[in-house]
Amino acid sequence: MECEDALPTIKILLIGSSGVGKSALLQRYCDDKFDPEASAATIGIDFQVRKMTIGGKPYRVNLFDTAGQERFRTLSTSFYRGSHGVLLVYDISNRATFLAMERWFLEVETNTTEDIALHLVGTKLDKAAQGREVSTEEGCALAKKHGALFSEVSSLTRENVRKPFADVINQIMQTPALAASIHGGRPPGTVTLGGDGGGGSWGCAC
Repeated sequence: MECEDALPTIKILLIGSSGVGKSALLQRYCDDKFDPEASAATIGIDFQVRKMTIGGKPYRVNLFDTAGQERFRTLSTSFYRGSHGVLLVYDISNRATFLAMERWFLEVETNTTEDIALHLVGTKLDKAAQGREVSTEEGCALAKKHGALFSEVSSLTRENVRKPFADVINQIMQTPALAASIHGGRPPGTVTLGGDGGGGSWGCAC
């Protein structure tokens, strides 16, 4: 069996303002759990690992959940180094977190390579009916402006939770420079979404 430490490694960051649901999204994706009591802000960096088969080959996916508080900006900036993809996360029920996205996109552009894979994620889709402050069209337009993919998700209901991760990994594997930095060869294939209660209907071809 191939040693896990020797597997080709994909590095993905989750960034965005404090309280937008980055940790809940990561927990739902990795462990299929949702803890409504786990609302404390991430301190510094949280880290999760998933093993994944892509094109018949095993990969290690390192997922970094970065703190959104300003006092941790210097710490998280250092973690951009070597990243292949970034999920930029805002809360659709909190417009201020969406307006802050321009600053987060600028931070990504400043600290990463030009061809890094980007996916803009609007969380708390379960609040859409009673408390939406950001429209789907606005999110899609912002993603298109910055060359990012886009989706809206709910960690509470599981809707679309797998989509941003699968999409950004597929984009990484289909980007020659990124794929080469992982395994030095051709892009090996694509990731399938699987059943998660969401068929990707909130994504847009931005």
